[in-house]
Amino acid sequence: MTPANVTLVDDNIWIVEGGIVPFFSCPYPTRSVVVRLPSGELWIWSPIELSDELKQWITQLGRPAHLVSPNKIHHLFLQDWKEAWPVARLWGPQSTIDKRTDLGFEAALDTEAPTVWEDQFDLVRFHGSPAMDEVVFLHRPTSTAILADLSEHFSEDFLARHWKPWQRVIARLWGIVEGKGYAPLEWRLPFFNRATARKCKGRILAWKPDRVVMAMVNGSAKTELHS
Repeated sequence: MTPANVTLVDDNIWIVEGGIVPFFSCPYPTRSVVVRLPSGELWIWSPIELSDELKQWITQLGRPAHLVSPNKIHHLFLQDWKEAWPVARLWGPQSTIDKRTDLGFEAALDTEAPTVWEDQFDLVRFHGSPAMDEVVFLHRPTSTAILADLSEHFSEDFLARHWKPWQRVIARLWGIVEGKGYAPLEWRLPFFNRATARKCKGRILAWKPDRVVMAMVNGSAKTELHS
């Protein structure tokens, strides 16, 4: 049985909503994407907290073979999934690998998707700033782009329920709310290599995906997919 926090996006791709975690004293929602590869193995983007119900559903769906961190912020529950499925391989950009030296990662994600991902993904490592190092993915069979913190869309409802008044002011000033969807300001300010950033942006836009899944959309269990 599919848990209530799981939404089918398209054939063989699901979104799983997680709980709320603190980040620099601000409450952030968590969200994972699960893709079933042609072999039947699973590719898990930004693994969320592994509850018993979620573990049971995942086990019925397939075997997690690839646990993927899109940036150095999305790492909190990697070890729990690795303990549950020891043969799963860990993937992430160099920034995640440097942060989680306690975990054994594969080679850093950079310019091309690993061949063991069964030709299902394209990727762009978005960089140009010492603060921002995020890998953006395209699930090719469903034309679904997957972003983490490169674009954040907090709803007024979520902010009112979870953020303090001064935090809500910052969210609006930074433009990480619905209708703007910027990356956090501390990521944007140190863009010293804007030419590189523009190239990364151009490659992502060239995908022309049918839909975009983001980690920070509305900050609620309700899933919204934006074309």
